Amino acid sequence: MDGRTIAVIGAALDLGQGRRGVDMGPSAIRYAGLEERLTSLGFEVRDSGNVTTAVVEATSLEDERARYLPQILRTCEQIAERVAAALADDAVPLVLGGDHSVALGTLGGLASARGAGGVLWVDAHGDLNTPDSSPSGNVHGMPLAAAMGLAGERFANDTWPLPAVDPSRVAILGARSLDDYERDFLRRSEVLVLTMSEIDRIGIEQAVGRALERIAGPGFVHVSFDMDVLDPAIAPGVGTPVEGGLNYREAHLALELIAESGLAGSFEVVEVNPVLDHENQTARLAVELVASAFGARIL
Repeated sequence: MDGRTIAVIGAALDLGQGRRGVDMGPSAIRYAGLEERLTSLGFEVRDSGNVTTAVVEATSLEDERARYLPQILRTCEQIAERVAAALADDAVPLVLGGDHSVALGTLGGLASARGAGGVLWVDAHGDLNTPDSSPSGNVHGMPLAAAMGLAGERFANDTWPLPAVDPSRVAILGARSLDDYERDFLRRSEVLVLTMSEIDRIGIEQAVGRALERIAGPGFVHVSFDMDVLDPAIAPGVGTPVEGGLNYREAHLALELIAESGLAGSFEVVEVNPVLDHENQTARLAVELVASAFGARIL
């Protein structure tokens, strides 16, 4: 992420999952000092505020298999447009979620501007379900499958091409909670999966190195960071916590290595839920992790 201007795009979306509060994530991250931290690293920060989103209390549910999908797609259209506009201005898009369904808009905007690319999906979950396979119908469990063009025509949109990412250039880092369908899919797919078990065996440095080799290439390289990849002991304020995640230094080193590689041209951080947090602890950690992704170092 070599650009010296960062375009912050907020997406206060919580329709993709069932637990309320994640819509306040962008505000919590900003309140935790995001702009000040990035300007301290020498970046100019342009924050365009939040895209408009529907409110669940005033939204009708049309399809239990893909809950609130039309409303989510409308929000993702706005994200995609802002991401493409940021790239046109030679700025680095930094998207703040919201739940992980916002990633379809981010990846769609990148693909509309640059063509299909690669993504490092840092997440406890695979997010590879489809409306037919999902146990819950929650769209935040589908965006990676949708971006790869595998979730069906319901995710197609004039704002972005599908697939938005090349399945051979997808790496999932930190997975430890996969549905049966996702396991079956991953065993026969080109996606590189570096589970927490694999990270325990080979270490975070080697795991990130393998992931970066897989996602490098033309178009774009994006990093999508779900805060639930972290162990709940250090990141309690997430919607779907899973024990046994990355610890503090593993997370920072992963993002430091990504920054050193110079491969990534965009970043997003999602699933901060202030309702479940302790004194904005998770949002403050999100700010520091974003800083590492943009080049912050201990020395």
